Amino acid sequence: MDARQLEELAAKLAQILPPSLKGLRRELEDNFRAVLRANLEKWDLVSRERFDAQAELLARTQAKLGALERRLAALEQKLAQR
Repeated sequence: MDARQLEELAAKLAQILPPSLKGLRRELEDNFRAVLRANLEKWDLVSRERFDAQAELLARTQAKLGALERRLAALEQKLAQR
């Protein structure tokens, strides 16, 4: 999550505060931002684009592995028939 998204999320959280807490909005928004930043860093998140790229790579690798397993099984079968 980039800094802009973090700012937007903290602002949205501050906007949904009940009217009785509106006077504390700025302070709470700063606290939201700090808590979000600290927890997001702990989670070691990746971007959606990177996740999708890795998922695509994994799918291709699994397909290649499946093809190699079938090829190996066919070769083993040929050897067993001799």
